[in-house]
Amino acid sequence: MRYVDSLNLSEIIECFILIEPGKGYLVSALREKFKNSKIIVLHVDKSFEDDSFSQPGISVLHGTGAMSVQDFLERETPDIDASRIRIIEWRPSQNFYREAYVKLLSMTVEFIKRTDAGIKTVSAFGRRWIKNFFKNLDNVQQVLLYKSMEMPVIVTGSGPSLENALSVIRQMQENSLIIASSSSIMALAHGGVSADIIIAADGGSWALQHLYPYFRKDSRDTIIAANFCAALPSQCGIVPRLIINDGSFWQSIILHELALPSVIISQKGTVTAAAAELAMLLSGGNIYLAGMDFSVNDIRTHARPYAFDRLIHDNAVRTSPAYSKSFLRSGIIREGGDYGIYAAWFKNKLASWPKRIFSLNASNKIFEEAPSVPLPEQASEFVKKNISGYFKTINVNDHGAFRKKGAAALCAAIKDIRYSQKLRAELILMLFPGEHYVTNENLQEAIRGVSHG
Repeated sequence: MRYVDSLNLSEIIECFILIEPGKGYLVSALREKFKNSKIIVLHVDKSFEDDSFSQPGISVLHGTGAMSVQDFLERETPDIDASRIRIIEWRPSQNFYREAYVKLLSMTVEFIKRTDAGIKTVSAFGRRWIKNFFKNLDNVQQVLLYKSMEMPVIVTGSGPSLENALSVIRQMQENSLIIASSSSIMALAHGGVSADIIIAADGGSWALQHLYPYFRKDSRDTIIAANFCAALPSQCGIVPRLIINDGSFWQSIILHELALPSVIISQKGTVTAAAAELAMLLSGGNIYLAGMDFSVNDIRTHARPYAFDRLIHDNAVRTSPAYSKSFLRSGIIREGGDYGIYAAWFKNKLASWPKRIFSLNASNKIFEEAPSVPLPEQASEFVKKNISGYFKTINVNDHGAFRKKGAAALCAAIKDIRYSQKLRAELILMLFPGEHYVTNENLQEAIRGVSHG
């Protein structure tokens, strides 16, 4: 108890993460002082399994690998601001376990940074995402069911190195499924490559700039894989939709009520990670990553052509040329730190993913330990792809009534004691960020408002 008192812990802490607390004396002391806070215990050593705590509000993990820790923390850590989460170290364990202890601590810190960035994004854009969700419900005309294939898959991000990989992608495109992030489709098209599936996740209206040029032409053979929270042009209505559900409770309630099939891929903050997970769900074949740099190449932030580049060139003047604007933008992106957070997550994820994931151009050190890329000539051995054989199209009827039905389902679930607590936690963060006391009536009114907005 004296050690806990010496930490001067704030009363606002709602979650404690203990790094290898040994026999767990700290757990008892914390529970006595913070009776309502969540306590998460991470053990380096499996030998402490016999000392596990079975008390409510205490979650324990023993001696696990990198992504097991990440997955465990994602499942057990409440969606709260990082200021309400506190990591508590136990120095005797650090002296004994050394590198293993430091690795566990490092993974926990990375998780909190990434989660905090995600929560801040949700708070800032949550209302817009929910508006997008209801808007896209009205627009969907065809949804897809899929069956697993064994075809090679190429997943493209929009990093500068995508340009160097285009020659290999062109060789493989007739025999491989191509899943492209929406920000990469212009560069692919310029390089003579057509995407089979475009994955979109960004809820901001600016994201439409990536998709508008593509949908000005006939794109009926393309599949859109998107969360309904994404900003999508109305032209997407004629395109078959593979619905992505990020696993949030509110989305699952609406999709279940409307009987819309979906694939669950949790929110990762970067669409390229979602694209890689989608590739693993769709195919048991090798997966080739391209344009996933998580870094800036000199002053180049993305592969060319890129939808936002015209904003720089159109506004360039003699005293502020395009080169200078590109330099400033690259510096802002580099200093923002988001690339580092996602690169660390991706590196940990690669360690747990199947050994069939390759980088076509290892432009980031996170790929240093990835398997060697098979020779492109092997692409000639693959069977020519037939995408349509793996997807079944279902026509959507009465989608014009989906907004009203979806909003009614959420409002009803909020009043149900089985669902209310979890649903309120998600929706208050999105609709009333920073507020802790929101009545069910206010929440229902806000849902009806955004569903009509």
